[in-house]
Formats: sequence, structure tokens, C-alpha cells
Amino acid sequence: MRRLPLLTTLDRLENAAWLDPAVDELRKIVNAVVRSRSLRDVLHGVPLGHPVHPLAVQLPLGAWISAGVLDTIPGTERAARILVGLGIAGALPAAAAGYTDWAELHEQQQRVGIVHSSGNLVATSLFVASFIQRGRGRQGSGKALGFAGLAVAGVAGYLGGHLSYRQASGANHAEDIPHRVQPGWQPLDRLENLSEGRLDQRMLGEIPLLVFRRGDEVSVLSDVCSHLSGPLHEGEITEQGDPCVVCPWHGSVFSLRSGDVVHGPATAPQPSFETRVRDGLVEINLPGAG
Repeated sequence: MRRLPLLTTLDRLENAAWLDPAVDELRKIVNAVVRSRSLRDVLHGVPLGHPVHPLAVQLPLGAWISAGVLDTIPGTERAARILVGLGIAGALPAAAAGYTDWAELHEQQQRVGIVHSSGNLVATSLFVASFIQRGRGRQGSGKALGFAGLAVAGVAGYLGGHLSYRQASGANHAEDIPHRVQPGWQPLDRLENLSEGRLDQRMLGEIPLLVFRRGDEVSVLSDVCSHLSGPLHEGEITEQGDPCVVCPWHGSVFSLRSGDVVHGPATAPQPSFETRVRDGLVEINLPGAG
């Protein structure tokens, strides 16, 4: 089956380096506005375990689509205007979450993302104009602006789908690890070969692992960051109650003992292996593997 011509355009958009100056400026603005790490974690969706943005966009899109349906039914002008206003209000938190996620993406994702956000900004502006016109009693132009807003939002939504499913923005990049590891206990290395208090990398077949030893205690996580596949063994160690690792790419923080997310932008935990030492040999087991 032939691909849509729009897909070829998107392939080019991913490599459109001319967008990079605008990307850099917008990223600076987002990082300056959303400075609190706690707020960033909430907007990323760390407490939820997955990104907030896809959930948050349901309110404005649902309200605007419902308003569009009511616009085809006589006598529903007041209800349609309320829904348009509700969608405008819901667009603000959705945008805040989206921009916070976008600021921590790869450059190809950010190029598509800035066009996606521009489309959503245009759509929201059209709905604001629609809301104003409806309030003035100009129902015809209000409805026309609303339908135009829906069309632009649809194109922007297509770009959002490309970001999520083609470019894997917001996806768990370590989800495949349990399916690639054999079940049961497996040898890793001798305890004496592991660096004390440092991050090591070891391989389990073709799977890179992050290893941290403190005395006889050994912690083993997937070395592939769940956010965007950063190599965790190249990161830094930080103490936040438990020893933690900071991803070198986007600064996600994971507990070395449990793999839990301490700080975003990651929302999915790292696969964490059980460990034991037998006759000086470290053995590992991944619960649920296979």
C-alpha cells in the first residue's frame, strides 16, 4: 500500500535543521518558566507512571469535538459556547505538560514537536476567536471558526501521533527487557571484578546492564534509560535517601536498589534484577522474565 504524501513531509520535517534556532529559544523559555523540579515531575507524569500530556488533551479535544457536533443541531448555541470555553481552559494545562515533555526530547522529536505545538496554538486561537464571536451573537462566524479550529487540531493531532508512535516520544524504552531475558538465575561476574561504589556496565547476552556494588550488596538495572534509551552507566551517582543514578542524557533519576523513578522526565521504572552472591559469583534474576 502506498504511503500518504504527508508521511514523506514528516520524514523531512524530522531532519529540518532550520527549525533548530526556534527549538533552542523555545526550550530556553520552557526551562525558565518551569523551574521547580517537583512541578516538572508532576507535569511529566512521574506520580502517574506515564506522561500527563496524552491524558490532558482529552478535555480540550473532547469539548471542542462535542461543540462541533452541537453546532450541527439547532438551538444548542449556548451549550456549544460553554464547551468551546471549557476546551480553551483545558488547553492550558495540556500545553504546560506537553511543553515540559518536549523540552527533554531528542532534536528530531523536538522539530516535529514544535510544529505540533504551533498547530495546537493556531487551533486554540481559532477557538478563542470562535468563543468571542459566539458571545457577540455572531453564531455563523463562531461556528465557522470552530470548524476551522477542529481541522487544524486534527492535523496537529496527527503530528502528535507521529511523535508518540513513530518517534516513540513518551514510550517506555526499556519495556522489551523482560521479554529478552531468560527466566531464572544467571551468572553475571565475580564480585571482586566489580568496582566498589562506581557504575559498571556488564552484558547479559546482548542486553547491557548497569551494575553498582557497595560492599557485598550489588544492584543491577537495565542500562537503557526508559525515557529515551540513554546509557545509564555513563551517568552520575547521587544520594537521595538511597543511592541513585542520574541519566547522562536528560537527567532522569532512578533508585539503584529498586529502579523506581525518583525524578523525571522518565515516568517508567528501570527493570531491576534480583541479585545474590554464591562462592564469590554474582548471579542475577529478573522477576517476570521470559
